[in-house]
Amino acid sequence: MPEFLTMDDFDFRGKTALIRVDFNSPIDAQTKKIIDDTRIRMHGETIRELAKKGARVVVLAHQGRPGEPDFVPLKEHAEILGKVLGKPVKYIDDVYGENARKAVKKLNAGEVLVLENVRTFPEETTKGTPEEHSKRELVQKLAPLADVFVNDAFAAAHRAHVSIVGFTALLPSVAGRIMERELKALKKVLDAPEKPCVFILGGAKADDALEISRYVLDNNVADHILTGGVAGHVFLVAKGFNLGKPSMEFLEKKKLIGFVPGIRDLMEKYRRKVEVPIDLAIEIKKERKEIEVNQLPSDYPIYDIGTETIQKYSRIIRKAKSIVVSGPVGVFENKEFRQGTKGILEAIATSKAFSLVGGGHTVAAVEELRLADKMSYVSTAGGALIEFLMGKQLPGVAALEKASARIWSISFLEQALSD
Repeated sequence: MPEFLTMDDFDFRGKTALIRVDFNSPIDAQTKKIIDDTRIRMHGETIRELAKKGARVVVLAHQGRPGEPDFVPLKEHAEILGKVLGKPVKYIDDVYGENARKAVKKLNAGEVLVLENVRTFPEETTKGTPEEHSKRELVQKLAPLADVFVNDAFAAAHRAHVSIVGFTALLPSVAGRIMERELKALKKVLDAPEKPCVFILGGAKADDALEISRYVLDNNVADHILTGGVAGHVFLVAKGFNLGKPSMEFLEKKKLIGFVPGIRDLMEKYRRKVEVPIDLAIEIKKERKEIEVNQLPSDYPIYDIGTETIQKYSRIIRKAKSIVVSGPVGVFENKEFRQGTKGILEAIATSKAFSLVGGGHTVAAVEELRLADKMSYVSTAGGALIEFLMGKQLPGVAALEKASARIWSISFLEQALSD
């Protein structure tokens, strides 16, 4: 029995498919226009397939949070989707009211309708089980109009929100193509990775780096952890280094020093598997200067790993069969300090390993360096990816699995009765 059903398991001809996507995009604070339409273009693939298979496609999505500058209607999202699909896309400034329901009923096979920002429904972001959320007004109003629920929003699957899990309790539910690909790629590196398996943890969230490291090391997933970025700074502190006033004050301000004891215990337990930078790049008068870690503390801020660390990490990467990257190893947006991230990503691009790259800043770096097509899989998910790498169960995925099990149970019972 499969863990979850996919779009290959359902006949969409003449059916109404309610699809939850993640259109959440960067918005210009002044113009309120979309800056990057990557997620819309990616989900366009799933929506196009549903339309081609003869479904009446109803799109549910969110943008921002109430009260935030990026909390805007989905009219522009629908217009961009239309350009992606090369066909008109309908839009209604209503989520589940009378106008929305009328628009759904008027759809013809192959047509696409984008409903209003689902977070205009006040209860959308409340947490609950699929059964609890199935009783919410949003689900009660829309579910009777649909034949199948398609969850393609892996990036929001770590949220137990109404539109993510509520429909799975009432409708046949399948994973969309992005959800399917994300889960297959992640399971490949977590369930049975080819060895050696290397995790590269950068970025600014040391708490994530600690939890991911602990999970993949305790479960014998990773053979090496390579650290960089702010996370690497905290690992250096845990190893006994004083980084210097600017960097130490930054870590204290971000409340990251509290993770030092846990990281220290982890490094003592897996001392041969966890790597920290051996040299660093600091900023002096807006220029890059490299120092070895034995020259710490530094009176200048640390913004990147150094050349020797890049070479050391690259040697480990070249021997790897599986690689996971979460977070850049330096301040990539500053051209003086993108050398570390560039060197590591180029080493991965030229390796023969299965590589999974995730997180917004990492993906941006991969795209800017034009290396995306040389990575095995590029994930645009943020929080959902991190939680999956920590070994946590994602509510959106669990709901699909539960819905699949229910359908298989019914099928088994019907087969038994017919026999």
